[in-house]
Amino acid sequence: MNIPVDISERALEEVKKIFKHKGIPEGYGLRIATKGMGCGVGFKLGFDKKKEGDEEYFQDGIQVLIQKREVLFLTGKKIAFYDEADGRGFLFV
Repeated sequence: MNIPVDISERALEEVKKIFKHKGIPEGYGLRIATKGMGCGVGFKLGFDKKKEGDEEYFQDGIQVLIQKREVLFLTGKKIAFYDEADGRGFLFV
């Protein structure tokens, strides 16, 4: 099954670093989720175990978890990693 979100190579590298350096337990994957923001939808990343209702994908050895009901909101989005003098972090574009 194809992952509905495009995760850049740089973003995947950062996720792998977080797994390694933050001691994320085995059995956890990268959770991509939506959150309500007034009149729109925002997005968030975290680490979680697979739950009922999750779609499971794999990209470059990383387990990616998305709730089935949220796939529609995430389809076509790209996750990039910004790392410049004025800040760093994950971006949804």
